[in-house]
Amino acid sequence: MNHFYNRSNRLHPSGAVSHDPLLARKVRKVPLGVAVVVLLTVALTFITKGLACPFCSAPQLTLAEQIAQTDAAIIGEWVSGVKPDFDAGTAGSTVYRINKLINSPKNPKLEVGQEITVEGYYPGGKGKFVLILGTLDGELSWMSPLDISDQGFEYVKNAPSPEEAPAKRLAYYVNYLESNDPLIADDAYAEFANAPYKTIASVKKKFPREKLRKWVFSKETPVTRIGLYGLMLGLCGNEQDKKLMEAKVTENDEEFRLGIDGIMAGYLILAGDEGLDVLEKTKLKPSLQTPSKVPFSETFAALQSVKFMWEYGGGRIAPERLRAAQRILLDNPSLADLVIIDLARWEDWSIIDRLKKMYGQAPYDVPAIKRSIVGYLIQCIKQKPTEQGKPVPQYVTKAETFLAELEKKDPKTVKVARLLFR
Repeated sequence: MNHFYNRSNRLHPSGAVSHDPLLARKVRKVPLGVAVVVLLTVALTFITKGLACPFCSAPQLTLAEQIAQTDAAIIGEWVSGVKPDFDAGTAGSTVYRINKLINSPKNPKLEVGQEITVEGYYPGGKGKFVLILGTLDGELSWMSPLDISDQGFEYVKNAPSPEEAPAKRLAYYVNYLESNDPLIADDAYAEFANAPYKTIASVKKKFPREKLRKWVFSKETPVTRIGLYGLMLGLCGNEQDKKLMEAKVTENDEEFRLGIDGIMAGYLILAGDEGLDVLEKTKLKPSLQTPSKVPFSETFAALQSVKFMWEYGGGRIAPERLRAAQRILLDNPSLADLVIIDLARWEDWSIIDRLKKMYGQAPYDVPAIKRSIVGYLIQCIKQKPTEQGKPVPQYVTKAETFLAELEKKDPKTVKVARLLFR
């Protein structure tokens, strides 16, 4: 379990997550549990875009970050302790001998072998090590110790500092993914979860492919890590991995599979156009049928993987091919507004006639879809050349005419959309 220090100087789990209100309407017709997790997936995937792994759980402070944010950090060995005396009103105390200085202030000066006293009694014995952080505010105040194993001792001792090159840091932490020490495994995962995709991809030659294959398909792997491992396997996998991943992503027998978006993205990295054909056939097109043959969460995961390839694919799949995949979901009322916004961002101006037929017609006669259509037109009109004498593209003229019609027919929606899509 990963931890951070709060003002009370007590270690406790971190679980803060941001939610994206834009998707609240999307999931109101699916089971509550699925809705919550889909919202969570959206927030984790795209709120942190460019800042952290796009298919990882919420970024949290790693041990290295916690150490860097404090004034003192030591690895100490348990020496002795005084148990609390509740009758006397004392909380007890514990003495540790400094075994390693990780971070130390100039004043007061700390030295290896020096003994420090921490408030509160923590049971221990010879050879029991802890990580202790301290803050300096006039005097050095020690926080609650964090027990570490012998393996954890070596892990913390040899870990690169946050100032080291990101790729060098991940090359160290990749060796500790799924460690049998939970503290190490959680922290190594957090290092990857906090890393941008570009940095993760830069160390793909260091990835343990055989282990990744096992982790992606094992029920023993924590589900919150599946997305990362699927992405990593896609970066380093071979033809055999591609076939295994295809079998995995095409399943439709579960209502929700946490991390499947990362596996889909990894599969697209490996399979390219062939993989996108598979996702269209098994996830995107079947979602248009009534009733849908695929769970909403599976369609949404496929959509996210297509968006990932646009942002990070580096031309593995041609832009027009990705646009075409997105256009399929224009016929899906639950996702149409998001798709329209994406196509505007991707400068696909081929759908104006299609949007004109959709506007105000069931089942697309909802505010979110109408606003996204107006936003699309606004962005399209911005493509109008500023140089005198340069011809105006036909799609810009079409957008101007359609928007002028909507100004008269639905001025309220246009006004709101102009505020949202300036």
